[in-house]
Amino acid sequence: MAKFLKPGKVAIVVRGRYAGKKVVIVKPHDEGSKSHPYGHALVAGIERYPLKVTKGMGQKKVAKRTKIKPFIKTINYNHIMPTRYTFELEELKAVVSTETFKEPSQREEAKKTIKKAFEERHKSGKNKWFFTKLNF
Repeated sequence: MAKFLKPGKVAIVVRGRYAGKKVVIVKPHDEGSKSHPYGHALVAGIERYPLKVTKGMGQKKVAKRTKIKPFIKTINYNHIMPTRYTFELEELKAVVSTETFKEPSQREEAKKTIKKAFEERHKSGKNKWFFTKLNF
């Protein structure tokens, strides 16, 4: 089977708490690991998407509406659906690793860094599809 779940590939979570949310694969594990003996991926995704902004809104309102709430998670390959989109994630690779999930403080630090990276990307107007909520 061809390896298509590469780092940077955007996918949609199909099952669980984050079902319907978009994620970007940070690190795929095709063979699994000791703690997760199945094919899985470390992903970073958006729990709460930014809202629509119009030109009549003030700076404070725009700042509030463009906030993003991220999450990081280990997800089974069976529970994610890959899309044709990709996402540049050089700054995320250094932050998210298997050690990040062991300590809650490290997890929070990783989320803060991801939030900053996602918000920067959203403000610059890149990857518009990734930052829109799925309508279904």
